[in-house]
Amino acid sequence: MNPPTMSGIVCHVLLVETGDGLVLVDSGLGVRDFAEPARMGPARFMLRPVREDARTALRQIEAMGHTREDVTRIVLTHMDFDHIGGIADFPAATIHTTAEEYDAAVVNPGIRGKGRYSSRQWAHGPRMELHTGRGDEWQFGLTGHEVLPGVTMIPLPGHTKGHAAVAVDAGDRGLLIHAGDSAFDASSFSRTSPSGKPLSRIGMFRAFEKIIAADRKAIKGNHATLARLHREDGVTVLPAHDKRVFDDLASSAG
Repeated sequence: MNPPTMSGIVCHVLLVETGDGLVLVDSGLGVRDFAEPARMGPARFMLRPVREDARTALRQIEAMGHTREDVTRIVLTHMDFDHIGGIADFPAATIHTTAEEYDAAVVNPGIRGKGRYSSRQWAHGPRMELHTGRGDEWQFGLTGHEVLPGVTMIPLPGHTKGHAAVAVDAGDRGLLIHAGDSAFDASSFSRTSPSGKPLSRIGMFRAFEKIIAADRKAIKGNHATLARLHREDGVTVLPAHDKRVFDDLASSAG
């Protein structure tokens, strides 16, 4: 799914059909964010979201013939405003995040956190399920939290204190890993970037990635982890903001 662009940048959302209802990985910006722009916090002035309700997760799901009530869970990579705003469009869904991310955004945000996160986006009081620590042994030498069969949160702190990638077993399509913002651009983990962005744009991404990181040293390690996963057969790594990667995946599926 391709939620609204922000200054030419997308924020990918995965929709997963399970026996337990529909599951979203991240929610992008929501209908309420466009109706009440202040919900997005001060970062909206930098990213300048383009209002396009038809591309919100809710409107795309409705276009597929589903309702908001069909979404039972939303698994977050992290709680930055462009990844969490749409949760208000699915008030019945249980929201999954790491305990470390919840603490950084909600419990102990501090001055920097209050400028980064927007508490208005969870003011409706969603049901939260928190996952603490590194989790259990998973695959490829990594650990994770199994949210439900086939959907696993893999802690990759760095961009934020409690950031996680989310792995989805897509059956014949292999393993999809929503990397969130653990990599801003595919060239961070792939020698051949499918992003199509000019080098100047990629350089801008790199600079912004370092500036906004909660732990800059961890970013390099996350890139190495994603590169290792990218080399595994049957694994597709999807950075949240790299449009071309998702387009290529959709083209191969079509």
